[in-house]
Amino acid sequence: MDILSGVEIHGLGLYLRGQRTLVIADLHLGYEEELMRFGYLVPRFQYNEIIEHMEKILSEVDAEKVVINGDLKHEFGRISEQEWTEVLNFLDFLSERVEEIILVRGNHDTIIGPIASKRKVKIQEKYFIGEDGVYITHGHEIPSDNDFKKSRVVVIAHDHPAISLREEIRVEKVKCFLKGNWGDKILIQMPSLNFVTEGTDLTKEKPLSPFMDQDLDEFEAYGVEGFKVFYFGRITGLL
Repeated sequence: MDILSGVEIHGLGLYLRGQRTLVIADLHLGYEEELMRFGYLVPRFQYNEIIEHMEKILSEVDAEKVVINGDLKHEFGRISEQEWTEVLNFLDFLSERVEEIILVRGNHDTIIGPIASKRKVKIQEKYFIGEDGVYITHGHEIPSDNDFKKSRVVVIAHDHPAISLREEIRVEKVKCFLKGNWGDKILIQMPSLNFVTEGTDLTKEKPLSPFMDQDLDEFEAYGVEGFKVFYFGRITGLL
């Protein structure tokens, strides 16, 4: 499904058709080990699910480049054993399938450099596609560089957006893409490619991204279940 002309939703990824570029975000590899440190008995399952999801996406699109829009790993202050293993394996998985990997720094990527350098992946603060005016940034802070000022479309992540659907007493969260405006720019927020958590319902919880600290009623929501995309319409109609 197109969320914008030339910009397609494929599972939890965003495909920029003209640039043959796939954007993913918020994998938080290593999250299970962090939870176990705090006493939660969580099996390490999500890496395999991420790989299965990525294989399906890459079978649907003709990508030559993958942009990881922040938070590839989870822990802030160290690199866990699980992160070393899974991040390196994931970068190897991508390098066998695409020509270039771009890692945009997220707020959890404070010390990802030692891992990225082992696979010669450069870490960038943003990725700008000048000919299309598309600016990709994690979303935990608002940039002020010239590329951002002249951009037409801004793609962020960070909040792990989801929508809560209620049926009688049952409530289920569905990961979703949100599309609206930030000033004179089109703003797209991506869901997380993370299967440990469902995400954050921004109609009920305060957003973390300063981009989303605004009235979201006119934002449009695109829910994703597996590889089915559902257009939910404007958020105001879901309240």
